[in-house]
Amino acid sequence: MAGAREVIRLPGGVVIDPAEFEVRTSRASGPGGQSVNTTSSKVELRWDVAASPALDDRQRQRLIERLGPRLTDDGVLILVGSEHRSQHRNREAVLARFSSVVGEALTPPRPRRRTKPSRSARRRRLEAKRHRGEVKRLRKPPSSGG
Repeated sequence: MAGAREVIRLPGGVVIDPAEFEVRTSRASGPGGQSVNTTSSKVELRWDVAASPALDDRQRQRLIERLGPRLTDDGVLILVGSEHRSQHRNREAVLARFSSVVGEALTPPRPRRRTKPSRSARRRRLEAKRHRGEVKRLRKPPSSGG
């Protein structure tokens, strides 16, 4: 995993310097016994997407669009890790989550390839429509037209 001083390499040739991160620790709730009240094991990672020099304009725009709900109004991505008892493991978990979240958001979507439904698929669709119409017609009371 990426340590405190290693750069993070993401798809598209993006290399992020750890100096861009703001990493804070605080006391976490949850398992840990008596040490939970004294140990700052919760890790919060903040990364300013809007001001990152590692991104070009196209990548920055893609990240802002794809990570929109996860970003603050200022364009800062905040990830929190407190699932482990140790600060070190939480830091590793947050950095791994950062790499996967940002890497996935940076990957451009594959273009959709247009396809035509097969002849049998069209036939099945029309048969299903006919059958459905017949079922609905049979639900109606018989017309007394005479």
